[in-house]
Amino acid sequence: MSGKTDPKVMVIIPAYNEATVIGSVLDKLLADLKKSRLNNVQVVVVNDGSKDNTAGEVKQRKDVTLVSHILNSGAGAAIRTGLGYARDKKADYAVAMDADGQHDSKDMIRVLKELMTNSSDIVIGSRLINAEGMPWYRVMLNKGGGLFTFLLFGIFVKDSQSGLRGFNRKALEKISFHSNNYTYNSELMWRIKQNRLRVKEIPIKAIYSEYSLSKGQSNWEVIHIVRELLKYRFLEFFNG
Repeated sequence: MSGKTDPKVMVIIPAYNEATVIGSVLDKLLADLKKSRLNNVQVVVVNDGSKDNTAGEVKQRKDVTLVSHILNSGAGAAIRTGLGYARDKKADYAVAMDADGQHDSKDMIRVLKELMTNSSDIVIGSRLINAEGMPWYRVMLNKGGGLFTFLLFGIFVKDSQSGLRGFNRKALEKISFHSNNYTYNSELMWRIKQNRLRVKEIPIKAIYSEYSLSKGQSNWEVIHIVRELLKYRFLEFFNG
């Protein structure tokens, strides 16, 4: 792709206290993007009030844009900021990926290219189409999240909790969610259904290290997420 016809793409990376890994994640991402020959791609890190040197690591990469929250607001808030930034900058496509090294940037590029070449509004990188290398308890947690999302909101995807997702401009303009924490994963699926957006899943590999396994949702957070989603569903049901 070249010239003025190149679509505008944003890669959104929410980050909270990721100073030990964010540099290597960004370096690999920038190298893979260069090899892909994709043009007009902007990498945006949303620093969610990190207390470590996450912002400093990002600033060392001149090809990366840093957007910062003053206070830690949660994963959902960081994604909302990133998608809002992409929408405000009139991006044609936005892809969100994690900062902890769990996603291969080559898989991010596959999600992006799938989004560009088919009729889907949203493409999800699914770890559960082939869960090889994924700890069994993470498989069960994510399958449970998908089942709960289906029972509560009537939409089913294999990996509703995946952090690797691509959005076209239509999806960026239509989707709005309120959750600030990991509840946003399930609420996002609900908003996708409400707006009748087309979704496709493609397989990605799960990359887990001792570091990445220490991140994400705890058992207590899962209980809070279930309670919050039930509250949202209850309120919207009675408010029409």
